[in-house]
Amino acid sequence: MPEDNFLLSEIAKGDPDAFSELYDRFAERVFRYALTLLRDRQLAEEVAQETMVCVWQGAGKFSGRSQVSTWIFGIARKQAHNLLRQETKCKRLFPEATTLPDPADVVESKYQVLGAVEALPPEQREIVFLTFYAGLPYREIANLLDVPEGTVKSRMYYAKRKLAEMLR
Repeated sequence: MPEDNFLLSEIAKGDPDAFSELYDRFAERVFRYALTLLRDRQLAEEVAQETMVCVWQGAGKFSGRSQVSTWIFGIARKQAHNLLRQETKCKRLFPEATTLPDPADVVESKYQVLGAVEALPPEQREIVFLTFYAGLPYREIANLLDVPEGTVKSRMYYAKRKLAEMLR
């Protein structure tokens, strides 16, 4: 399986097969990340598509100073934040935690955990996603979010505490 950096260099040369492979690796993860930020399936799909278009068009601009995944998630984050700025009804995008199903009604613990993660504040939810779903290290997350690594660690600490409280 070719490495992400190699695929990106091939994409920069216009190789559609390399793009297809990179798309298969990242499109679903980018969608899930956008859904974590936006909490709206249609908007998340739009962000995922726009992100992958940007990857196709900007592959030659990748400098290699970060992992390819960090670069791609950075594009997705910018796309999502641009969409949020354009959206006039931000409350629709960030519904209150009370709209989540009651954990007592949820049978499987998987859904309890997902519900608890969804109830976290956006900054903590984003850190949890990038750490556990995208598999990025704290240093890369700090670069992506343009915050100190200590901020990432403290957000994760408070997210874990809230999750523990909610899942008791």
